[in-house]
Amino acid sequence: MQMQVNEKTKTIELWLTRAEKNDPAFRASLKPLYQQYTAQKYIVAVFLSGDGDLYQQTRDLLIYNRKRLAEQEVQKQRQSAIFM
Repeated sequence: MQMQVNEKTKTIELWLTRAEKNDPAFRASLKPLYQQYTAQKYIVAVFLSGDGDLYQQTRDLLIYNRKRLAEQEVQKQRQSAIFM
């Protein structure tokens, strides 16, 4: 597990390996850590190691976001044309 603490944004990032992700005892052992930092007004984010192709999934997400942004721009232009 890797843990990154950001005092400025009050966030904690926990990066778990596949073995840690699949170990219920290990996951349960993190509960006191969550409680400790939550009590200090931190946001705790847990990132789990995945099984997918990171390149492909990142590519698909970027394509989706670009398409969605373009669709929103078209809707915005249509709305402004209606009110002119």
